[in-house]
Amino acid sequence: MQKYKCPCGYVYDPSEGDPEHGVGPDTPFADLPEDWVCPWCDAEKEYFEPVQ
Repeated sequence: MQKYKCPCGYVYDPSEGDPEHGVGPDTPFADLPEDWVCPWCDAEKEYFEPVQ
């Protein structure tokens, strides 16, 4: 699955999810809740870019 990077440097890895914020492993970026934000800087999903 595709990883996504926030401008602050945080990388969302779908294989890990974001358990501290209620997102389980194997959750694709597109399936994150609309109100999910970067755990490091609170940036919204629209600011994330796919990792090449």
